[in-house]
Formats: sequence, C-alpha cells, structure tokens
Amino acid sequence: MTDSRLKVAAIGLGSMGYGIAASALRGGHAVWGVDINPDQMARFVGEGGEAGPLEESAAQLDAVIVVVLNAAQTEAVLFGDDGIVPKLPKGAAVLSCATVPPQFARDMAAKCAQHGVLYLDAPISGGSVKAASGQLSIMASGTPETFDALRPVLNAIAETVFELGDAAGAGSAMKAVNQLLAGVHIAAMAEALTFGMTQGVAPEKFVEVISKCAGSSWMLENRAPHIVAGDYTPHSSVNIWPKDLGIVLDIARDAKFAAPITAAALQQFLAAAGMGLGGEDDAAVAKVYARNAQLKLPGEA
Repeated sequence: MTDSRLKVAAIGLGSMGYGIAASALRGGHAVWGVDINPDQMARFVGEGGEAGPLEESAAQLDAVIVVVLNAAQTEAVLFGDDGIVPKLPKGAAVLSCATVPPQFARDMAAKCAQHGVLYLDAPISGGSVKAASGQLSIMASGTPETFDALRPVLNAIAETVFELGDAAGAGSAMKAVNQLLAGVHIAAMAEALTFGMTQGVAPEKFVEVISKCAGSSWMLENRAPHIVAGDYTPHSSVNIWPKDLGIVLDIARDAKFAAPITAAALQQFLAAAGMGLGGEDDAAVAKVYARNAQLKLPGEA
C-alpha cells in the first residue's frame, strides 16, 4: 500500500458511514460504498463512488472501512456467510468503527490476522456533520504496520487520530469512556432543560445562558438547540444509547466497577425507546422528562 490512492470499501452508508465514505472519496481514494439500502449505494455512485460489484474487486482492495451499528453486524460483515475478510488480499487492512466491547475488538483482530489481514480498532466520535467534513476524532489502537497501511484513509476522514496502543482493544476501551460521558451529558442536558421549564426558564433562554456558563458541555451545546427547534431528525438516534451505555455497564460489571450515573441515564433512553422515540434524535430523551412533568416542548401542540 505504498500508493497514497487506495482502493477502499466503505461498508455501512448510514448517517456516519456515508459521510466517512464521501470524505474518503474526496481524499482521492477509489471507494466502493456498500449498504443494505440500494438507494444509498446508488446515491454514492452518483457522487463518484465506484460502480462495479464489490465482489469483483474485493481481491484488489487495500482497505475496508466498517461503519455498522454493533458487534454482531461487524462480525457478520467481516466473517459472516458473505464476509469480506476471506476475500481480501494479504496485507489489506480493516478500519473497524463501531462501538464494541474491547474483548470483541481483540477477537476480531486475531481472526483477521489468521487471514493475513490487518485490523485497526478505531471507534469514532464527532457526529454526522464531522463525518461528512472529514473532521472526525478516531480513538484507534493497532500495530504500527496497521496504522501505516491506513494512514492515507485516516488522513482523509479524520481531523484527529489518537494512537492508543499497538493492540486492538484500547481504542474501544477509550470509546466506552467517551460514550459514558456523552450519554450522561445528553440525559443531564434534557433533565436540566426541562427542570428549567418548571421554573419558567424557556428552552431558548436555557441554551443562550447555560451554553456560556460552567454547566455547559459539548453535548448540551450540540443537542439542546434540536429541542429548541423542535427538530428531532436523527443525527444520532435514541436507539444508539441502550446499546452503547449497555456496553459501558457490561465492561463495568466485568471490572467490578459501580457506574450508577450511567445506569440512571440508560433508564431514560430506554424509556424514550419505550415511548416509540427510538428512531428520533437522541435529544428526544427530553420528551421523557416533559411527559412526566406534563410539559410542552417547543413544536408540540
């Protein structure tokens, strides 16, 4: 992989994956976009993606970017009935971006190594907007050889790549720490915003004031405006958090570590999913608080 223009498959063209694929394409790579939704694949081809079937090109690929929902989907993409890894040439590299348990990442790295394929444990952060602009933060771990092989792709899709060690698992461990904070911050933002409403603080005034005060957070500044606008178009959906916070609590349980604040936040996202809000933006967790306090959020009749 000495040529800086790589042949890349991007598997998973959801809100994050499409932006990553587009950023890789914009970076000068030949990119095959793959998704269960044929409309997304056609759209990507229309924007310059490779048109031929991936099966015909798999043996020539330099890299595979996997941006799916969870560990089960990641394993299916890599080693399922039509898994990509056995079709790849030796020396090809997998960039695995889903939030997964650290042990799963280690297992996938070992299985890839059996096929002569490199594996980078590379969960991502930054949201769909930064994915589309090639400005993600990536928490990555893997061998120096793997980093070198994927450097041209990483340069195209990320603003910051944290190199966290030479073995898979460390990247996923750091992502779990990040997701603990991110999920708790979203739930806390929703609680604070709706609490303010009970005291006559309008949501738009909440954003104006708190975003400039010590109680702010990146999640508050990013998500609270969605509530003010009454717009729950999913940039990151409610359904992500039962999975991600569940992973955090599983890891904590194995470490015999109590994480009560994480557990409380998880219950709010589960309540939101139970209300039928799973496909909405994760800021919709505010609707749980609003319902319980009999409040009307912006945009609600």
